[in-house]
Amino acid sequence: MKQIVILGGGYAGLLCALTVRKFVYDNEAVVTLINRSSSHQLITELHRLAAGNLPEQAVALSLTKLLKGKRVQLVTEEVTGIDAEQREVRTSGGDYSYDYLVVAMGSQTAYYGIPGLEKHSLPLKSIHEANRINRHIQESLSRYNQSRRPADATIVVGGGGLSGIEMVGEIADMLPKWCGEHGIQREDIKLYGIEASPSILPGFPAELAARAQSSLERRGAKFIVGVPIAAYDYPVVLLKNGQSIATHTLIWTGGIQGNPIVADSAIDTLRGRAVVNDYLQSTSHHNIFVAGDSAICYQDNGQPLPPSAQLAWQMGEAAGYNLFAMMNGMPLQPFKPVIYGKLASLGRKDAVAALGRHDRPLKGLPASLMKEASKAKYLTHIRGLQAYLH
Repeated sequence: MKQIVILGGGYAGLLCALTVRKFVYDNEAVVTLINRSSSHQLITELHRLAAGNLPEQAVALSLTKLLKGKRVQLVTEEVTGIDAEQREVRTSGGDYSYDYLVVAMGSQTAYYGIPGLEKHSLPLKSIHEANRINRHIQESLSRYNQSRRPADATIVVGGGGLSGIEMVGEIADMLPKWCGEHGIQREDIKLYGIEASPSILPGFPAELAARAQSSLERRGAKFIVGVPIAAYDYPVVLLKNGQSIATHTLIWTGGIQGNPIVADSAIDTLRGRAVVNDYLQSTSHHNIFVAGDSAICYQDNGQPLPPSAQLAWQMGEAAGYNLFAMMNGMPLQPFKPVIYGKLASLGRKDAVAALGRHDRPLKGLPASLMKEASKAKYLTHIRGLQAYLH
């Protein structure tokens, strides 16, 4: 019987496991999913957890529940290495041999060598980090009640894009409530968003980025765009233009990089991400499929596809089907992503969206409702609505 091992329980890994079991019978293969934790994390909801707008159980769904009845063996161990030549995966609990491997281990926060950033900033890539951000902000605001130091009352989000802007939106919505709880004045709190590119939402149409910025500025956020962070000389953020901001709270959402486990393996990689062919196979090892942020895929125009949850979902299903096809000597299907659009929430009651390949704009409450509908669609697809609600 063949051994299929899937690394990672995120969007790509979970969807790959579910897809494999749609086609591969029990007597054909054992399917093992290895993930560092027992939960499937809704990464697109981390900003809400960090702001205290969602309970942890609504962001961390039980993989045991999601895989119930799917005939997938769940192993909660840390992957420490991939031996592509020996066809083995090394973990904190032992070694696992495979005939077919799917790598869907996601990405890690990139700090770009900026001094002080990795040591002192607060990244937002996991439930643990989201909870840490929430605790840190509450402690800083509570401390400001006594210290009156501007650094305790200043929150900086470094990096625009979806993660950064959605984080700014959640904080802007929550600040009046937090200030009331800590007995401080809202006007004492400074909230900054810093983005190195000229737009706070790179990849969005200019009109939507401007609409997002004005919405957040009306709620007290200030933006510095086109200026990179040069260093975080704690507690001072230093910008390339010479400007400085004193803060004990720098939330960093400014970029991602490939997983070092993938980068250190024998498979072909580019800047830490696996190079794959049209079928999501490793270009160096055809019994290895790679999906989600772990892979680098190119669009028809030659540009890499941007990492996103919707693409990870599609890649997981595509890799799962092609693995089945390969096992049975059937033609593999090229991965053809469907771009539904881009959605950015700006707090609980506002959002902007660029829909489809032609970026049809949507703003305000309709865009917010569409974002919620997108989440509900995903949860329904993985039969996770009950796990989400409970």
